[in-house]
Amino acid sequence: MATTEVKISPEDVKQATAQTRERIPEPCVVVIFGASGDLTKRKLLPALFHLEQSKLLPEQIRIVGVARRDLGSSFAADMREGILEFGGVTEGAEKLDEFIGKVSYHAMNFDDGEGYAKLKELLEGYDREFGTRGNRLFYLATAPEYFSDIIHRLGDHGMSHPEKGTARVIIEKPFGHDLESARELNDDVNRVFDENQIFRIDHYLGKETVQNILVFRFANGIFEPIWNRNYVDHVQITAAENIGIEGRGPFYEKAGALRDVVQNHVMELLSFVGMEPPVSFAADEVRSEKVKLWKAIRPIDIQNVVRGQYGPGTVGGKAVKGYREEERVDPKSQTETYAAVKLEIENWRWAGVPFYLRAGKRLAKRVTEVTVQFRQPPLLLFGGGSNGACDIQPNRITMRIQPDEGISLRFGAKVPGPETAVCPVVMDFSYANAFGTSSANGYERLLLDAMLGDATLFAHRDGVEATWSLYTPVLEAWANKVPKTFPNYASGAWGPQCGDDLLERDGRAWHKL
Repeated sequence: MATTEVKISPEDVKQATAQTRERIPEPCVVVIFGASGDLTKRKLLPALFHLEQSKLLPEQIRIVGVARRDLGSSFAADMREGILEFGGVTEGAEKLDEFIGKVSYHAMNFDDGEGYAKLKELLEGYDREFGTRGNRLFYLATAPEYFSDIIHRLGDHGMSHPEKGTARVIIEKPFGHDLESARELNDDVNRVFDENQIFRIDHYLGKETVQNILVFRFANGIFEPIWNRNYVDHVQITAAENIGIEGRGPFYEKAGALRDVVQNHVMELLSFVGMEPPVSFAADEVRSEKVKLWKAIRPIDIQNVVRGQYGPGTVGGKAVKGYREEERVDPKSQTETYAAVKLEIENWRWAGVPFYLRAGKRLAKRVTEVTVQFRQPPLLLFGGGSNGACDIQPNRITMRIQPDEGISLRFGAKVPGPETAVCPVVMDFSYANAFGTSSANGYERLLLDAMLGDATLFAHRDGVEATWSLYTPVLEAWANKVPKTFPNYASGAWGPQCGDDLLERDGRAWHKL
């Protein structure tokens, strides 16, 4: 298959970035609950420092880590190591020591009323000393069982609606484990914070390539006219990982692939691919269109969803154990590590176009991408054998989310020569080649937006409940039927046979990744 690259002018890049307005938040204190966990060290602090390097943070900012362990002054030093190790930052980087000087730690139990009183006193002291003006961004990076208690205690101590300044809260997934628990959590949070103060985060939406789906569709005049049932045959969304559960046995035993990835990450990708154009890029308008799409999805037929669990196999040339042999996993576990589903959207744009979604662990490679496959021409003039059949491959647009971020377009072209031979050609756009590599991890945009109060890339409660309403019946059906064939795929494969059968019965197949 021939491949051609897309070129970009440095002058165009410079002009485009010059036209964007600079967005710097008001002075504030970022308070991270659960700061002793890996997320803070690997993602949040590196992301905040990247914003500092880009001059997108206010001068008057403080960062407070909150957790139960008594880490004291070692916390800031540990965060510095995290920025160097995981943030693509070199020792001696400009502003690093100054930035770390703004990081502090507050030890407390999450159910300790006195601890919240002392935290409030600490934050008010920062207002007086550093001019943070009463503005707060609370980040809940804890286990989900602590969410409600932390929220209530922030409200009890007057930190949810301060007399001076603004308060916002970021809540990490999982946001509930089914529809009922999601509603309960939404109600708990909304009793303390208004909806416009709540930022339910999905880090996938911080990825440049995910955001670019909307730009690709709505900033270009050539794609949207064919982005519908008249021209699209089907859509595939894959979120594959080649790693296992990496010691998170207790968490994954309760979650599984459907809860952990499909209900949130993959459904967010689906919404960007399938939603109608919003009237503006304002948060309410974008999120409204996403919810409309999710609500247009037909209830999932249990025959249209399959599950799998990985057994022993080989990944990257190394032998790996099966899920049931993983640390702190039930040796008879029925938890799925692979899920695939066929969705049907009942609206004028997508009626009759199937969307095939899949996600799994210990698959052949790490890749997340969206592929839109178009219908064949009504009359196939070229190619074919003696029986008149034509082997010309259909046109395809692929948006690679990770790794090797980019977009490719497959079309047919004539091979030079006296015969009319058609060869598939891929026109390939690479983010790294066009704009250079970046050490950003996706949290930069989301943290900045939350500080600015822009909820466009965050989930609304209506959206969370809409997706859970689709998948809760599936989870209930699975809970009542024990899979007899687990494990049903070897590590390093592309999943179980039932995942392939899901498409083959429609005369289709997962495309090669």
